[in-house]
Amino acid sequence: MPKLIEFENVTIHREGYPALREVTFSIETGEHTAILGPNGSGKSTLIKAITRECYPRYAPPVCRLRIWGKEVWHLFELRSLLGIVTNDLVETCVKPYSAMETALSGFFGSIGIWPNHEVTPRMEEEARKALAFFDIEHLAERKLTEMSSGEQRRAVFARALVHGPKALILDEPTNSLDVRAQREVRDSMRKLAEGGVTVILVTHHLPDIIPEIGRVITLREGRMHSDGSKEQGLRADSLSALFGVDVKVGSEDGYYHMW
Repeated sequence: MPKLIEFENVTIHREGYPALREVTFSIETGEHTAILGPNGSGKSTLIKAITRECYPRYAPPVCRLRIWGKEVWHLFELRSLLGIVTNDLVETCVKPYSAMETALSGFFGSIGIWPNHEVTPRMEEEARKALAFFDIEHLAERKLTEMSSGEQRRAVFARALVHGPKALILDEPTNSLDVRAQREVRDSMRKLAEGGVTVILVTHHLPDIIPEIGRVITLREGRMHSDGSKEQGLRADSLSALFGVDVKVGSEDGYYHMW
C-alpha cells in the first residue's frame, strides 16, 4: 500500500524566505502522528504544501511530495480521501448556517448550502451520521453562530468526515478554546482514531497529543528536528532544545504536559 504522505527533500520559499528546508519524512496509513513545533517552525507551510496552496521550490526528482503515492491529484478526488481542518476553516465556517448545512457543505467544498447545490438523500444520511459520530446530531438544525466553540469545532469536523476520508489532518484543533471545549475536541480526536481514521495532528500544544498518537515529528526553523516515538520526542531534553527554553515534562493517563 502506498504511504499516506511522503515528503522527500522538500524546500518551500514564502515571500523569498525558506519556510521549509529539505524536509523528509513519510507517514503510513493508520499511523497516528503529531507534528510538533513552536510558532514559525514551518507547520502551517507544511499543511499548505499538502493542500497544494504552496509548492516545493524544486521539481522532481530533486523534491517529491506524494499523497497515497501520487504527486498530482484532482482536489475533489483528494478531498474524499484526506480531510483537513484548520483554524482558518473553522472561523470561515462559523456563519448563520445550521450544523446540518455545514456538514453537507463538505460535499461541495463550500461554506453552507447554496441554491445551485443538489443535496441527495444519501448526502443527508452521511451528514447526519457524521454529526452523530461527534455527538451533535441533536444540534443539526442549530446555527453555528448559536453554538459553543467546542460544538462549532465538532460541526466542522463533521463537515470533513462526510466523505468518509481515510485520514484527517487537524491543525491546532484546540486553539483559543476553554477547558471544557478542549476536552470535547480531544475526545472527538480519540473517536476518530479508534474509528479507523488516521489522525495527523499539527500543534505546538502538548496536551492535544491524544494517547492514540504513537509518533512525534518535530520541526524547528523549517527543518526536521526529530522523528521517533512519542516517548522519545516528548522528553524534557528534546522539548527544551525544540522550544529553546528549559522545560519539564509530565504525563498522566496517556496525556503529556509541559511547564
